[in-house]
Amino acid sequence: MEMECVVEFPHTHMDRRPRKRARLGWDVPEVPKAQVGMFCGQEVGNFSSFAPARAPLEHTTSSSLLVKGVAQNGSPPRRNDDKDGHYMFAIGDNLTSCYKIHNKMGEGTFGQVLECWDRERKEMVAIKIIRGIKKYREAAMIEIEVLQQLGKHDKGGNRCVQIRNWFDYRNHICIVFEKLGPSLYDFLRKNNYRSFPIDLVREIGRQLLECVAFMHDLRMIHTDLKPENILLVSPEYVKVPDYKNSSRSPSSYFKKVPKSSAIKVIDFGSSTYEGQDLNYIVSTRHYRAPEVIFGLGWSYPCDIWSVGCILVELCTGEALFQTHENLEHLAMMERVLGSLPQHMLKKVDRHADKYVRRGRLDWPDGATSRESIKAVMKLPRLQNLIMQHVDHSAGDLTHLLQGLLRYDPSERLTAREALMHSFFTRNMLRR
Repeated sequence: MEMECVVEFPHTHMDRRPRKRARLGWDVPEVPKAQVGMFCGQEVGNFSSFAPARAPLEHTTSSSLLVKGVAQNGSPPRRNDDKDGHYMFAIGDNLTSCYKIHNKMGEGTFGQVLECWDRERKEMVAIKIIRGIKKYREAAMIEIEVLQQLGKHDKGGNRCVQIRNWFDYRNHICIVFEKLGPSLYDFLRKNNYRSFPIDLVREIGRQLLECVAFMHDLRMIHTDLKPENILLVSPEYVKVPDYKNSSRSPSSYFKKVPKSSAIKVIDFGSSTYEGQDLNYIVSTRHYRAPEVIFGLGWSYPCDIWSVGCILVELCTGEALFQTHENLEHLAMMERVLGSLPQHMLKKVDRHADKYVRRGRLDWPDGATSRESIKAVMKLPRLQNLIMQHVDHSAGDLTHLLQGLLRYDPSERLTAREALMHSFFTRNMLRR
């Protein structure tokens, strides 16, 4: 098999083409103040991973050589923040004497992510700079605490990102991450939404479930698992023949596949501890569990539902539920997974009871448009969907997904149970 090894996966010039039904900003919930995350932008594909913390600092160097009136390794002249409280910078600026700004990687609701040179460690890092507004600063400190707790138990830093450093600079909380590869979503997008090989899906799924099990053992719930929040450790990829698309254009003869399956989970800004008041809306729309939509309260199983949706997306190249509206979302679930259970429909809260009529989902009567009905009707059953895209292991994968995507959260597989499924264990026995 001809394979081309490429050591750089470009981020700055990636195809901006949205999914067939693009995600909308309002599909990311406004999390209560104590649970707010620090970066919600979906375009940043390679920030994260931390390790043991160093002390907070704001470096200045009076003895450095002066360049245009500024210490060579010192801070630039102060600039006012923009109208939204974002830090104003210029490429080449120092961010304390430790870091030099090389590039802007992305911007979101809670701040910006910059690619910087770490003079101390002699390597590139990604630094998330939080808006200089009180509620975002408070939220940043909560996330730092969560990250430090995770790092304390994840000694090798192989499951979740580990906090490397943080500091308060000119009224902006700054968090330093090691620079990793692209997110799974960015890789799919750059690859024209072509699916991953099933063996790669298996290895990524195993690592993702190990991370979720690790968090759940610590009584933590991530609440926002999605391909954007799963980063490949390495940006390297290989090109392999793509037989399914070879009949199209010559450019489609090959597709990119990550050279390494190693991943890390990022963005714990919405993470919470089990036992708190868990009735507010969580998760990005496409990965949101039915109990969240129905207002029935949620716990660890909401992460498991998200994992199921992610695995389907890696196998097919596209989000399982491409929708932006609750009733359509629920109708899509029924189309793919079968009827919602009566006991859940009877317990929906007052905000969701409009989606239920006479003991069943109010569909298609309650549909907002013909386009919405068509979007639901074109979806295949889960088993058929998997068989369309998976050449081997389709039976094992379908059975696993049926356990991850059970409507009733009390019946959903736990992360530990899922790791013991034949989709993972049968392959290990063959080795």
